[in-house]
Amino acid sequence: MKDVTQLDEGWSLRHGQELLEATVPGCVHTDLLTAGVIPDPFTGLHETEVAWVGRRAWTYVRELGHDSAHERTDLVFDGLDTAAHLTLDGRPVGSTRNMHRRHRFDVTGRTGRLEVRFASAYDEAAAVRAITGERPNVYPEPSQYIRKMASSFGWDWGPTLVTAGIWRPVRLEHWSTARIAHVRPLVTVDEGTGRVEVRLDVERTAQGRGRTLRAEARVAGARAEAVLTGDEAVLRLEVPDPRLWWPRGYGEQPLHDLHLTLSDEEGRPLDTWHRRIGFRTVELDRSADEHGTGFTLVVNGVRIFARGVNWIPDDAFPSRITPERYRTRLTQAAEANIDLVRVWGGGIYEDDAFYDACDELGLMVWQDFLFACSAYPEEQPLRGEVEAEARDNVVRLMPHPSLVLWNGNNENLWGFRDWDWEPALAGDSWGEGYYLGLLPRIVAELDPTRPYTAGSPWSGSWDHHPNDPAHGTHHSWEVWNRQDYAEYRASVPRFVAEFGWQAPPALATLRRALPGEELAPDSPGMLHHQKAEDGNGKLNRGIGRHFPLPEGDFDRWHYLTQLVQARAVAAGIEHWRSHWPVCAGTIVWQLNDCWPVTSWAAIDSDGRPKPLHHELRRVYADRLLTLQPATDGLVLAAVNQAAEPWRTAVTLRRWGADGTLVRESVLDIAAEPRSVVRLPVPHDLLPDGPSAKEFLVADVHGGAGVHAGAGADRLRAVHFPVADKDFAYPRPVYDVAVEPVTGQRDRVDVVVSARTLVRDLLLQTDRLGPAAVGDRGLLTLLPGEQVRIRVTGCATVDVEDVRAALYCVDTA
Repeated sequence: MKDVTQLDEGWSLRHGQELLEATVPGCVHTDLLTAGVIPDPFTGLHETEVAWVGRRAWTYVRELGHDSAHERTDLVFDGLDTAAHLTLDGRPVGSTRNMHRRHRFDVTGRTGRLEVRFASAYDEAAAVRAITGERPNVYPEPSQYIRKMASSFGWDWGPTLVTAGIWRPVRLEHWSTARIAHVRPLVTVDEGTGRVEVRLDVERTAQGRGRTLRAEARVAGARAEAVLTGDEAVLRLEVPDPRLWWPRGYGEQPLHDLHLTLSDEEGRPLDTWHRRIGFRTVELDRSADEHGTGFTLVVNGVRIFARGVNWIPDDAFPSRITPERYRTRLTQAAEANIDLVRVWGGGIYEDDAFYDACDELGLMVWQDFLFACSAYPEEQPLRGEVEAEARDNVVRLMPHPSLVLWNGNNENLWGFRDWDWEPALAGDSWGEGYYLGLLPRIVAELDPTRPYTAGSPWSGSWDHHPNDPAHGTHHSWEVWNRQDYAEYRASVPRFVAEFGWQAPPALATLRRALPGEELAPDSPGMLHHQKAEDGNGKLNRGIGRHFPLPEGDFDRWHYLTQLVQARAVAAGIEHWRSHWPVCAGTIVWQLNDCWPVTSWAAIDSDGRPKPLHHELRRVYADRLLTLQPATDGLVLAAVNQAAEPWRTAVTLRRWGADGTLVRESVLDIAAEPRSVVRLPVPHDLLPDGPSAKEFLVADVHGGAGVHAGAGADRLRAVHFPVADKDFAYPRPVYDVAVEPVTGQRDRVDVVVSARTLVRDLLLQTDRLGPAAVGDRGLLTLLPGEQVRIRVTGCATVDVEDVRAALYCVDTA
């Protein structure tokens, strides 16, 4: 039987004449940080002080000894970052130039000092660029010339921290006769029968050539055997009436253990393989219709509006991301009623722990191949690496039922057409051959059970503009860059794969990341941790369209930026969901952050949810009530993504700003499963817009339904006909009480009772304590209404503390 020796301990990092203790998996930056050689690049302005690290060569060393009696010993690296030359006892072992694939080297009978020498990523990129020639890039860094996490060279939300190191586990594998090299389980469901076609590749030792081998596969009570005289076999298993794996909100997520055993002719086990699989079908409906070309995910025959978020690496140093951290962040996604996570193409193929969590939580995974915002040469030495990387990761990830779509790239097809790449390239290769040729062939060969799309955005062919909202996927960035968020309502794309709005992280996160700094929008640390072009200008213009821009009041500015972020994203999602099935999904940019930064994230790098996270929980709930402006008034849209019909009464109330109820009416709603009902609001309920003194509220009491989130005892939609700065808001008046929770010392209930209209009330719980978390986000209260906010993570808090942490719209 194969033996495995983990090699995660005993490593040192050569720093000048010193040998520093090294952590594997890890990277140079984290080892230097542990040794006190560099400051924390995430705090203050320290990022710039450590730029030298990425421009140097580095060497990891350890003694390697073994006395295995097996015929073969392999040195296996799950991840080397990136261009490395390996020697053992002074003799070459091999070289690598790809962070995104696994490497295996035969070291049978060899011992001594193992050295892994990493070239500077900049030097490697320069060497490749000298071979392939120049290619355009959105950023002034050479990420397209090296198969490395592109965002380590910096992005408009990330630092420039160019890493090197042994970033994933390393081990020795000792084996005899043969080992399991690759396993590809093709899982399908056909007329109620689950089918698993296990495609097995083996590698043999010299002594094992010509010997008969046996393979056995088992799953869910089914069993299959095969005899191998060569190096390949196919084992077919059938499972009658398997329980289906569903995205969250559509059903359960049953997983089944698939075991494979390789034995010699006498039945002695040589190697084993185990993964969990799920039975489900997935299709991508790209049919043409009267609206253009669709883009709808269909799982187990059910058409789905995808409630998605984009995922970036959760740490600029990805070796620090633990399985527990993946689980926490993805659980936060599920708690926000998200059902799809897009792994963006400028990051990494995530660890198996990421996909395991998605399998269990019912989060569909849209997986980009790793190309983003650049023209990529298609010549050697990159082409061979791209193919090896794609093959390695397709095989590694395909057992996961959560994986529903392969995507060729992020924004490169769009960039070629709109970003002046075409004339600059003058006929040179730029990646089209990958996205429309190599990658779809690899997916069709290795993983034909899943759909592939060439890029995001992509209209399906060059017959349409790559970012045409009427065809395929669309990225909506004109709004954030140049317009008010109300402009999201100007079109109905078929699938919005990227859109978003910025806001700073939580105040406690800023204080930790910028210690001692007097916070201001333009203070040195705040500007350094704002990587977007004219980011603060766009934030201020976003505020200024709706509110007086606060001068010299950072706390009010901070609240308003987070409020506008939540409102902007909600405006887009409410509009697009109300047009299902024409629009079949939204993927917010972005769920998470990789360091403390002003960004589009819903959860900051310290794991603290912004108000946007709570707003996603509302607008991504199975049932959503929204008031949408139309050409002749207002439309009340009731979105029912649940499997049950939604029959309810909606109370519409036309209010005066002073708390006077002008008119009230009730509309009956009957929405079938997975459907939207749109009803015109009666004209006598429309607020008097020119007076700027009336607004409309729509309520469903007790109608939140499944997956609506904590405290969702009511669905509410509000409509104000003018911008906040033009509305006649009264001075908000409310009472505050703090009540202990019986038997729970770290929890309190904050009770807010409104005496006037209180719009977008927000309790910033991190102001009560760095670990404090609340179960509610933005809340609009009518006169006489009361809300209870459960706060965990703070044992003692008084009313004055709470009042100081409460913010709301106040233009009086």
